[in-house]
Amino acid sequence: MRQARLLALLILAAGLAACSPKEQAKERLTVYTAAEADQLPAYAEAFARAHPEIELVWVRDSTGIVTAKLLAEKKAPQADVVFALAATSMMLLEDEGLLDTYMPKQAARIDPRFRDPRRPAHWTGEDLWSAAVCVNTVEAAKRGLPIPASWEDLTKPIYRRAITMPDPASSGTGYLAVSSWLQIFGEEKGWQFMDALNKNVTEYAHSGSRPCKDAARGETPIGISIDFRAAQMKDQGYPIAVVVPSEGVGWDLEATALVAGSPHAQAGKRFVDWAFSDEAMRLYARNFPVVGASQFTRQIPNLPDHYDQRLAKIDLTWMAKNRDRIVKAWTARYGSSQTQ
Repeated sequence: MRQARLLALLILAAGLAACSPKEQAKERLTVYTAAEADQLPAYAEAFARAHPEIELVWVRDSTGIVTAKLLAEKKAPQADVVFALAATSMMLLEDEGLLDTYMPKQAARIDPRFRDPRRPAHWTGEDLWSAAVCVNTVEAAKRGLPIPASWEDLTKPIYRRAITMPDPASSGTGYLAVSSWLQIFGEEKGWQFMDALNKNVTEYAHSGSRPCKDAARGETPIGISIDFRAAQMKDQGYPIAVVVPSEGVGWDLEATALVAGSPHAQAGKRFVDWAFSDEAMRLYARNFPVVGASQFTRQIPNLPDHYDQRLAKIDLTWMAKNRDRIVKAWTARYGSSQTQ
């Protein structure tokens, strides 16, 4: 009897040892993200190869929606990690005590401007994205519209009812555009610029990518959008001219952090470390002209060389501190106008 029982235990132990990682219970990690939907599959596949013991549950939406969701869940957090969310949103979450302190293992090689300036650090940026202008050259020619060269050009009467852009209340790209205009021109002239621009805008879209997609499909001649989406649409053969306005473009960082109080903190740290690995950096460099570890930065087709030099002088801390004020003021001025 004892030999039979011992044999059974040995068989059970051998069976457990033979189980593949997929057959064993995986730890579930909930990741809130504002990353573009078409970029997520590559991230998910790469992470699964590196950490088959962790099952990722993605919750994706635009920057404003993800930020609002995290704030609403403050007393009962549902996320374990926040990935690819604007650094300006991370600063707001940090102020509310929603983020845990953690620096990825590869933090030393990350450009200082991509790091949380506070100590201890709560978030780290993996890549940089900026605003750009998509112009459908076919539709522009039909309407006799010249290709704009500057932000100021877009306020000219010739562009009446020819422009779409993201809504800063929901879109990170919309907010970085609006807040950068206030920094580039100064607040008084910045609002004057937007008053004039509003006369030419037909729609304020929920998504930062959509204005460029709409321009590519010919639904609007001009879309203020995201740099990488503009480059991608042109690369796919759409009749798009990519304009990086002469005054410079606003920008923000995609950043990653642990959510405070997560019961899966150790798995979360593995995710954060992976997010700054060589493999992850190579994935970011497929789309973004500037990434956190500069040795992985490469030229993005259809974007200007030396893209770093086209970025406006932007204060991310100011953008974070003034977000509520700016969004409320923008909404009061233009939120219900949608078109003139």
